[in-house]
Amino acid sequence: MPPKNKNFTGREELLTRLRSAITGGGGDQVTAVVPHALHGLGGVGKTQLAVEYTYRYRSEYDLVWWIPAEQPGLARSTLAQLALEAPDLDVPDPATRGVEEAADRVLNALRRGEPYDRWLLIFDNADEPEEINDILPRGGPGHVLVTSRNHRWDSVVETLPVDVFSREESVAFLLKRVRRGLTGRDADRLAEALGDLPLALEQAGALQAETGMSAEEYLRLLEEHTGQVLDEGKPSEYPLSMTAAWTLSVSNLRQRRPEAMELLRCCAFFGPEPIPRQVFARTDDPAVRPELRALLNTPLGLSKAISELGRYALVRIDEGRNIQVHRLIQALLREESPDEQRALIRAEVHALLAAFAPKDPFNAENWPRYSELLAHVLPSRALESDVPKVRAFVLDALSYLSSSGSYRSANRYVDTVIRTWTRDNTGPPDLDVLRARSVQGNLRREMGQYEDAYQLDVSTLEQLHATVGPEHEYTLTLQNSIGADLRARGDFVEAREHDERSLDLHRQVLGADNLRTLRAMNSLALDYALTSHYPRSRELQEEAFERLLGLDPDIPPVTRVVFWNGLARSVRLCGDYVSAGDVGTDVYSFARQMGTDHPWALRAARDLAIARLRAGEVDDALELAEDVHGRCVRQFGLDNPDTLASAVNLSNVMRTMGRPQDALTLVRDTMDRYQRMYGERHPFFHGCAANVAVLHRVLGDPEAARRVNERALAGLEAKLGRDHHYSLTVAVNLTTDLATLGELESAARLGRGTLRRLRAVLGPDHPTTLASAANLSVNLLAYGLKDEAESLHADTLDRYARTLTTEHRDAEVFLEGRHLDCDFDPPSI
Repeated sequence: MPPKNKNFTGREELLTRLRSAITGGGGDQVTAVVPHALHGLGGVGKTQLAVEYTYRYRSEYDLVWWIPAEQPGLARSTLAQLALEAPDLDVPDPATRGVEEAADRVLNALRRGEPYDRWLLIFDNADEPEEINDILPRGGPGHVLVTSRNHRWDSVVETLPVDVFSREESVAFLLKRVRRGLTGRDADRLAEALGDLPLALEQAGALQAETGMSAEEYLRLLEEHTGQVLDEGKPSEYPLSMTAAWTLSVSNLRQRRPEAMELLRCCAFFGPEPIPRQVFARTDDPAVRPELRALLNTPLGLSKAISELGRYALVRIDEGRNIQVHRLIQALLREESPDEQRALIRAEVHALLAAFAPKDPFNAENWPRYSELLAHVLPSRALESDVPKVRAFVLDALSYLSSSGSYRSANRYVDTVIRTWTRDNTGPPDLDVLRARSVQGNLRREMGQYEDAYQLDVSTLEQLHATVGPEHEYTLTLQNSIGADLRARGDFVEAREHDERSLDLHRQVLGADNLRTLRAMNSLALDYALTSHYPRSRELQEEAFERLLGLDPDIPPVTRVVFWNGLARSVRLCGDYVSAGDVGTDVYSFARQMGTDHPWALRAARDLAIARLRAGEVDDALELAEDVHGRCVRQFGLDNPDTLASAVNLSNVMRTMGRPQDALTLVRDTMDRYQRMYGERHPFFHGCAANVAVLHRVLGDPEAARRVNERALAGLEAKLGRDHHYSLTVAVNLTTDLATLGELESAARLGRGTLRRLRAVLGPDHPTTLASAANLSVNLLAYGLKDEAESLHADTLDRYARTLTTEHRDAEVFLEGRHLDCDFDPPSI
């Protein structure tokens, strides 16, 4: 029997599952034998788990026998030895009747349960199922446990896979093994480098405990001299070091299946995550070595090679036949390869990755494949390739991250791409770098880094003009980004003027129905909305969306949602809340196909919540607003444009639901964050401040509301002018502050001017105009101007009846003679 494992750590759950599987859920009861196998990579602790099982449950068995099964002959001989060690079996001595007969008689006695009716046999390291399958007892009152690196036991007996440690288990193991000089962070870094492999962790821990080597030094040596480091610190109970064990397996594979060896060598230059089986497709690419190309072009031979890798436990093969090689095996294989061969294999891997990548990274159907491939881009050092198709693949992977909404990952990725591609380049950036910088600007803006995005995009645009000219497709695309930057900075008029010119140029160069032209039109529609020209915005949104639907039916879903949601928003801004809710419901339903946490799904949900609130569907609006805000906080953090916008929306719903204090707490914090992110001159900061003012008045402090509204109005007028929806919204609320404070003359004077301007800017029937008229009629009546008040009241009632209807919440407040509050919701830019 092997010695008890002193370092059995973190396997309690697995041990419990093993016990349940062996006993059929019968607890301590020994049931009829069904062989079970533990299988996994060398060094994951299969044997240690089997040893622990025997010690834990030794008392439940009359007989326990350990059988080394690496060699079939030795397995039979050890089984026959039971004739000597357990004379009660009444089996002849193998020396007199031979090993074969003695082994058979032992098996027969065990099956009969005479004299032992509770027994356990462990076949350790049985790597060839077909070679010992005939000596595995089936039937009888005992249990059989096999340990093996070969996954083919799946088709022979019941199996339980043994994986590497979880990261928590690895850290706990190392901290226990190395009691001095190792921090939790050091243990985590070691576990990452060693792939959480128990044997590697034990060897590393032993070496550090014995030598006092620092984690930093160990990691450096592991990277530079993998094989040498993994040869040290071998535990006494393990027959070989990791290096020796894997070297033996690789040597056997090289002799038995040289073509499988070439496949394994190729896999060593991918990342340590699963490699999609389809990557190894037929190819005539000269970048793929002839010996591997021949294997890939022979499907049957490829399948056999993959099976052979699994047989030697050099790879893990999942149900989809995807291949995963442990990072330490990869490191050993790379280390033994000459420099020239490494370069060839890396180029080979890059070619295979690029060939397998879908051609449209914007299509959500392709995102799962890009997700699989992304794990191999950096580890394979694809960024170091200057082959055009490989660089195109790198940029497509970036486009996937951006379009799927993984902004943080995309931001880290693009920084690495640009840094790598410009590291040794002292001249002007090439076109690939400029394309990457264009995406980088978009990502900066999505994350709220507006000034950085603007400066980067302006610089990149200048270089694109100098490199490929103003009419190149990349230059035209960046023109749209400049418009978005201007919107993000709050320069709404400048953005509209820029995008007018941009749309004209797009139409001249690309035509009216090109997707890039339609994106420019969509951008201009946003500009018109942000400058209070809502009908014109709606016209452009409708035209852009209709033209979009007339293009290729396989338009990327993100693009469809951007256009469609823009249409729903423009309908709402025009005051048609019911239609906006109907369109918004369809948009959100479609957008959720990209994932409920996709940024554009969240934006569609936020706009839908606003439409429902405006339409009076308050309960639905609250449920949606709370969900969106929670998702944004989890996905993006608190200081993010989408999170801040969702917080503003939620606070507006809370106020409407009669929770003003909760609303004030949330929106006051949001206003402070807007100030830090956008600055005090940005319209969104002042709009958010106006919401704070409303809540001050609702909570009984009209003087505080007045002060905040006066500052907000001054800031908005300085940035946007008085004849802007945002400015006029604040003016409407300020008239209520004045009236509440008893300054009825000032309230009437400001109310008349505001109503006149709103009728000119938004039209006489817009809900904000009606709110202004409703409030003015209340203030005029209080001021004693009965005739003017009644005339305005009658006209406003007639307009409510023809538009929102008298059942709408706004109309009900108006008919009750109370003031209406107007609030602000920041739009997507």
